[in-house]
Amino acid sequence: MSANKILIVDDEEIIVRLLSMSLKSDGYETVPAYNGEQGLELFQSESPDIVITDIKMPGMDGLELLKKIKEIDSEKEVIIVTGHGDIDSTIVALQHGASDFINKPVRDEALSIALERAKTKIEIREKLAEYTENLEHKIKEATEEIRRKSNFQKLLIKSSNDAIVAFDHNWKVVVYNPEAARIFGAKAIDVRKKMTIDDLYSPELAKLFKNEAENKEDPASPLWKETHFKSKNGRDIPVRFASNVLHKHDEFMGTVNFFQDLTEIKRLEKELVQSERLAAVGQTVSGLAHYVKNILIGLKGGSYVVDVGLKKNDTDKLKTGWQTIKKNIKRVADLTQDLLTYSKEREPEYESCSPNEIIKEVIDLIENVAASHDIGIVSDLDETISEMSLDPQTLHRSLLNLVNNAMDACLEDEDTSKKHKIMIKTYQKKDNRLFLEVEDNGCGMTQETKEQLFDPLFSTKGGKGTGLGLLVTQKLIEEHKGRIETATQLGKGTTFTIQIPYKSSNQG
Repeated sequence: MSANKILIVDDEEIIVRLLSMSLKSDGYETVPAYNGEQGLELFQSESPDIVITDIKMPGMDGLELLKKIKEIDSEKEVIIVTGHGDIDSTIVALQHGASDFINKPVRDEALSIALERAKTKIEIREKLAEYTENLEHKIKEATEEIRRKSNFQKLLIKSSNDAIVAFDHNWKVVVYNPEAARIFGAKAIDVRKKMTIDDLYSPELAKLFKNEAENKEDPASPLWKETHFKSKNGRDIPVRFASNVLHKHDEFMGTVNFFQDLTEIKRLEKELVQSERLAAVGQTVSGLAHYVKNILIGLKGGSYVVDVGLKKNDTDKLKTGWQTIKKNIKRVADLTQDLLTYSKEREPEYESCSPNEIIKEVIDLIENVAASHDIGIVSDLDETISEMSLDPQTLHRSLLNLVNNAMDACLEDEDTSKKHKIMIKTYQKKDNRLFLEVEDNGCGMTQETKEQLFDPLFSTKGGKGTGLGLLVTQKLIEEHKGRIETATQLGKGTTFTIQIPYKSSNQG
């Protein structure tokens, strides 16, 4: 906008006319008024850009006109024309918002300077208004964008299939979505901004997240872990969880935890494993014919020797025949037990026990048999391992299977120059994992054999084995949430390592 329209107010007509002529020659549009009252009316009807008014006029003087104009439009530029004796009135006019003043007689140069000052103020004000309007528009746009993103994020959090729980720097819950409410069994209204991490989580889980918060190194991505915890309604829930810790200038700001309920996944996994296991049992039944046939031959042979002993009243033959029958009855019992164990789902039965004592029991069972084949049994037991909450049956059965396999590997070794031995070792780690190793220096395995070890029906013993022993061992360990690993070298020997999680005895 350019300030082109000027209202001239003076009770002296000649001054009005001269000022109008001068301003028109400079390209301005002028509106003449000959007293204060007329000037106010024309100001309201013509909306001039600038007002030039004499301060001394009969009736409504210039000072009164200035006040009225400022009441109507406080930003309107008003230039006061004063005489040499009106300095006090001029000061009052400036105090009431006059933009400038010029003295009579009005010189063109002074008028031009005053007008330029007034126009500059108008331009600055217009630009400021434009900038303000643009700024308000940008602020509005930014606010809307922030609100949109915030609403979108809230919708994402609310509709997420993962449970999302966020804590502030005081460990108070600030985000708690519907999936979190479902998993933890507590309503959002009772949790958000009311509970702390210690109120919502178990002591172990709360400690884990607090320890992560103390580590100020930001990981490239959250590390997912699995655990079980009980919800407020007592339901045991398997979950996969991760955490993002928030820092600002090395200061802890809060943390966000993510939980995935694995209940359905674990159920489906169990169903799949059970189906595969039953299928394997079905396949094994048909494949066991040769093994059962060997047992029957052994039973028939033993009963024949017993019959001969009875007819001839030969005690030695009776003993020999009966030992053969007992040996094959044991093979039937072992086979039946393996099939039952492999086909049925079983939860570990935890109780306080000493792993080292269980190992000593297994060594007592097989030491004489091993010695009869010139195989040494050596143990290296970690004496710091004390009472633990484990399933002793799982430990005993698994270890016995592995030691028997180790003895077979030594007996099948073609290198007769070796002094065969089996090493049983235990140790533990800080993350509540017990390690058991069974190492032999027998025949070892090829890579192909190693890859088939846990396949149903696979056995390196020909008709002497069913292939169920290691399958049963693997199943027992996995039911205990553990795992079994194998390292082998053909002609050098094999090491089986069991990793099994345990609870401290005071946890039960």
